[in-house]
Amino acid sequence: MTLSPSRRTVLVVTGGAAAALATGCGNGGDGTSSDAADSTKSGAAGGALAQTTDIPEGGGKIFTAEKVVVTQPTKGDFKAFSAVCTHQGCTVGSVANGTINCPCHKSEFRIADGSVAAGPATEPLPEKQITVQGDSITLT
Repeated sequence: MTLSPSRRTVLVVTGGAAAALATGCGNGGDGTSSDAADSTKSGAAGGALAQTTDIPEGGGKIFTAEKVVVTQPTKGDFKAFSAVCTHQGCTVGSVANGTINCPCHKSEFRIADGSVAAGPATEPLPEKQITVQGDSITLT
């Protein structure tokens, strides 16, 4: 006798897989944002998150493990924001052309203040606290 899964089992399993895929939005890989390997090198446990030279002027870098994006809108001015899109919780995927970009629904946020440049997001990215000491950027 062969047993087949019930309709409920199939729906639960496929729904869980869809949810995992939906929350797994990743990086765009355009060279201006980090990938998972970069994030594992950062010191989330009290060490330096990055060096100032890691953050391009007019751009930024995403640290997926820490869920933070660090930007440098103008030379020597470093900002940090949550890397979680305020629209539906995807991780932003790239920083380019003055915006932090979410790959899920194409929301864009300004690198200077995290405000919405293009929706569907309506809320800005929350600011994160960083300390810049010498060449080191630390998440506080």
